[in-house]
Amino acid sequence: MAVTVKFFNTLNRRLEDFRPVHASEARLYTCGPTVYNFAHIGNFRAYMFEDLLRRALKYFGYKVTQVMNLTDVDDKTIRDSRAAGMSLNDFTAQYKKAFFEDLRTLNIEPAEVYPAATEHIGEMIALIKVLLDKGYAYQAEDGCVYFSIAKFPEYGKLAKIDPANQRSRVRIKNDEYAKDAVADFALWKAWDENDGAVYWESPWGKGRPGWHIECSAMAMRYLGRTFDLHTGGVDNMFPHHEDEIAQSEAANGCTYVNYWLHCAHLMVDGSKMAKSAGNFYTLRDCLAKGYDGRELRYVLLGAHYRKQLNFTFAACGQARAVLGKFDEFFARLRETETAGDGSEVREITSAAEDAFAAGLADDLNISAALAAVFHLQHEVNKLLDAGTLSKTGAETILDRYRKFDQVLGVLEADSGSAAVPAEILALAEQRQAARTARDFAAADALRDRLKEAGWTIEDSADGFRVKKSTL
Repeated sequence: MAVTVKFFNTLNRRLEDFRPVHASEARLYTCGPTVYNFAHIGNFRAYMFEDLLRRALKYFGYKVTQVMNLTDVDDKTIRDSRAAGMSLNDFTAQYKKAFFEDLRTLNIEPAEVYPAATEHIGEMIALIKVLLDKGYAYQAEDGCVYFSIAKFPEYGKLAKIDPANQRSRVRIKNDEYAKDAVADFALWKAWDENDGAVYWESPWGKGRPGWHIECSAMAMRYLGRTFDLHTGGVDNMFPHHEDEIAQSEAANGCTYVNYWLHCAHLMVDGSKMAKSAGNFYTLRDCLAKGYDGRELRYVLLGAHYRKQLNFTFAACGQARAVLGKFDEFFARLRETETAGDGSEVREITSAAEDAFAAGLADDLNISAALAAVFHLQHEVNKLLDAGTLSKTGAETILDRYRKFDQVLGVLEADSGSAAVPAEILALAEQRQAARTARDFAAADALRDRLKEAGWTIEDSADGFRVKKSTL
């Protein structure tokens, strides 16, 4: 597959050929959750983009090493664990567990490493020592250790800000940042009464790391001083990613990350998601409304990662219909028994794979990739309708969709329609018996019961097929 993979590098604001540090390997750091609550669908928009990136890199033959951090100590985890009367570990453990359950629901592939901040305090302390020794950091009267942005002339190169025009020497201790507050930031936070029992011993007294130093230390631990890709939401660009660059490159004297990729915000019904607006949803809220992980995954994949994604429940309903059509399509392919050598699909299959690969290689252009998937479905349906698709050709098409689904993760070419529960199948068989006995009133009543349960039944010359309703 002779394609050149290109990504829009936020650092340089241009599309660039992907050239990894190590040939045929892609090392990737993705900003993970702060585990103080259930992740919301805006978070999962970012995790879905990162899953698409990971799967696409594998599709193109790269060996992927992905690290996704778990922020289990910061202002919010401490605040809420104390409010709940729980230890920090017990409090965050419940949300770590929920996070991994949600990843499985959305069919997001697991990263190779999920480092928790609390398990890497030693690496963070060592990195802070280097910054102090090199003169990039200092301990203030409040006991905290701060990074001096004035000592790092390239500060602002990611977010394209001019630190000379910003307020200087205004130190920020907490983890919550106004986006216009460029300032010396905390590497180590001295303990105070708000931290309760949460602290670690350090050369600067007891305390805990700042948020930014956590990611740098863990990324370096598992990916090296320079690695290929760092991703996150656009809201992480400043100050979090900017600060990561400053402290990492100041400490190591080399480039921290070669390619920075940022995804745009998720909107809900055209507005910014907010609890006050009544449009704030966790994944579990969406599941409670009757949608499944496959449908939600399809919606979250539906826009290019650098464009805003507008999430609506109408879109979830449309996803159900689209995926239902694919289920029917795959079922028809599996039922095809016509003889032939498959030559009737060679050209359209090759063209579809080329178009799919070209879309992915163009900065994860999911619209182009999906267009190739739909066009192939359209062309094959014409062959099915004409009765000219051979069994060999059908198997070729199914195999191609399996390959597409290594990236998309929603098609499920081998499962076809959703598994039919035993009680639903029993009703369908009773209806078939009623039709055979010409008791059409009973058959219609059983059809209505199936419809109320969310299933439809399609009759054919050789029996019937039960499938999940798409509306």
